[in-house]
Amino acid sequence: MFKAVLFDLDGTLLDSLQDLTDCANKVLSANDLPTHNANTVKGYVGEGVRLLVERFLPESHKQEKIVDQVLAEFRDCYRQNYAAKTRPYPGINEMLDGVEKKGLKTAVFSNKPHDLTKDCVDELLNTRRFDVVLGSTSDIPRKPDPAGAYHIANQLGVRSNECLFLGDSGTDMETANRAGMHAVGALWGYRSKEVLLETGAKALIDKPEELLSII
Repeated sequence: MFKAVLFDLDGTLLDSLQDLTDCANKVLSANDLPTHNANTVKGYVGEGVRLLVERFLPESHKQEKIVDQVLAEFRDCYRQNYAAKTRPYPGINEMLDGVEKKGLKTAVFSNKPHDLTKDCVDELLNTRRFDVVLGSTSDIPRKPDPAGAYHIANQLGVRSNECLFLGDSGTDMETANRAGMHAVGALWGYRSKEVLLETGAKALIDKPEELLSII
């Protein structure tokens, strides 16, 4: 049925929450602003780094000039620390092995900046596992716009309806549905079962290996 699988990155393949939280709090502390716990930051991720920064800044500091400054500081911190504590979720590598054995094409599709997406995949997952790796770029709109999903399907040489999209957020489910892909929600990630279902998940899985029974 499926010829390809697209994977979201943060919250789906990689547990990156603590590194994101640590960098957010480092730049907040440096600017004498209140910090957040990881559970709060979890609700801020998934729609690109600028929105993450806008969300973790207090209301009194959301002016564009301040956001630009803190964004630059956050990017600098994260580039140096993206792999400090980030690791694949348990079962991810085994799942990827199983998908490979079934002969399906694979891609990573993230709203994380493209250079950081490639660095994370290369260091923590091995880029050679994937046929395409795509992060946020200036010429392709971020998820939930389906343009990136269409672009990946075209690069893989498959139709959109031949793709399964595994993600952990409503943004991912909406992207999959808008692109005509089969949306599967990862319950180990950053969003709840209710959010995933409300945004169009066609199936939910509790553990990575459960994906193999769907494909």
